[in-house]
Amino acid sequence: MEHIEEKHRSDAERMKVGITHGDINGIGYEIIMKTFHDPRMLESITPIVYGSSKVASYHRKSLNISEINFNLVKNADSAIAKRMNIVNVTHEEVKIELGKSTEIAGQLAYKALEAAVQDLLQHHIDVLVTAPINKKNMQSANFKFPGHSEYLADKAGNKEHLMLMVCDKLRVGVITGHIPLKDVPDTITTDLIIRKIELMNRSLTRDFGIRKPKIAILGLNPHAGDLGVIGLEEAQVITPAVEQAWNRDFIVYGPYSADGFFGSNNYLKFDGVLAMYHDQGMIPFKTLSFDRGINFTAGLSFVRTSPAHGTAYDIAGKNEASNNSFREAVYLAIDIFNNRKAFDEMNSHPLQNYLKEIEYSTDAVIEKEIPHPAEDVNQGNLLAGQ
Repeated sequence: MEHIEEKHRSDAERMKVGITHGDINGIGYEIIMKTFHDPRMLESITPIVYGSSKVASYHRKSLNISEINFNLVKNADSAIAKRMNIVNVTHEEVKIELGKSTEIAGQLAYKALEAAVQDLLQHHIDVLVTAPINKKNMQSANFKFPGHSEYLADKAGNKEHLMLMVCDKLRVGVITGHIPLKDVPDTITTDLIIRKIELMNRSLTRDFGIRKPKIAILGLNPHAGDLGVIGLEEAQVITPAVEQAWNRDFIVYGPYSADGFFGSNNYLKFDGVLAMYHDQGMIPFKTLSFDRGINFTAGLSFVRTSPAHGTAYDIAGKNEASNNSFREAVYLAIDIFNNRKAFDEMNSHPLQNYLKEIEYSTDAVIEKEIPHPAEDVNQGNLLAGQ
């Protein structure tokens, strides 16, 4: 892959990838070590794990991965190229209880995250990849968030963010995120949907290099409300948001019935999909791409990715965990960082801005032939299978 083929970068040019170790009783260290067991991963980047060298050694021995050696450094600036570097967030002896949720595991997961984010904000590392945490044992006076995304948005000072699940060309965002299902209907507003459309459109353009992305919006109710028979949110809240977004030159369609939309492979026609609530987007996404899925927090001033799975306590320490998702998370972080850099450089040049305006004006003429999103509402209902 192109991420690991640049073999002639100087040490100073190498991208520094910060990695948090996550829950020490889960599969975090296993997927990290399996990913960087491939020497090609070290050719163009410098990985820096925020964790514990003692915990890392325990996992290395228990998994019998003798080829991996961690280079202990005081800070990210001291990291050595072509080596797996680790920054200790604790010097204490740690009790490891594989497969169990413990208080110390939550504390160390938080310490690693705190240290990595501080370095990220101060540009000591370029991107952040987070190993899975246990949201329950992470809770403390310092961490009162439902997950990584909310914590990172708070630290970055970004009021708006979007949890975006990615696997190849499948990109699913969630409008309401980590909230109880009972709160979803009252949380969804036309304004919120429009803001998430703007966020997704901006991310697809800048982070993924997609010009004029095409976005699908899912309905809230079964069969997208069946024209009001099963619910009114589609007609009163979601469709007006789609209409307003369309009038602001976003290419947005819907609302679609979620089951038919994914069941018919209609998702393949879009660059991004916005689900109304967590499980509506996560269940089809993980069904289609669990082994390779990535969690990306769009809308932040920095780049953060994570594997789209949890701590996997049930297989911790058994050498059964797949590192595919974590490896893809590293790849995506690198790609997004480079895409943002290229996008910002291109748009800072006056001539490029002029050429872009001409190009987009040409696109606008072509896109007039695209059906109005309201014409797709009934199609979305038909896709549900009645």
